[in-house]
Amino acid sequence: MAVPCPCGRITPKGQALNLDTCCGPYHANQNAPDAERLMRSRYSAFVRGDVPYLLATCHSSQRPAELTLETGGKWLGLEIKQHRVTGADTAEVEFVARFRVAGKAVRQHERSRFVREHGRWFYVDGDVL
Repeated sequence: MAVPCPCGRITPKGQALNLDTCCGPYHANQNAPDAERLMRSRYSAFVRGDVPYLLATCHSSQRPAELTLETGGKWLGLEIKQHRVTGADTAEVEFVARFRVAGKAVRQHERSRFVREHGRWFYVDGDVL
């Protein structure tokens, strides 16, 4: 049974892509081809509670020793506002992620910075907008 990808990507015909053909391969160690796909796969990892993937895709200069996710949160959606290449191996992704924690709706609007090293994209940091 196909599971829709949490990142919300759709086909040109408006159908949801399934996890196995969208973000799933990146979670299984395939390199994301660009910063936007890495951002989407990280969102999907948050939805799925995949802490090892989130840590592995953080740049080593910013990677925390451990990561604890909110329990009981419900992810509601991701909107990519802009993907901008800023250099040969750098990019920014502006996004809005929506979720609910303890009955409270949260909207996180961020511009994130990414860097590519040795063919792999990594999340560096971001500014909340």
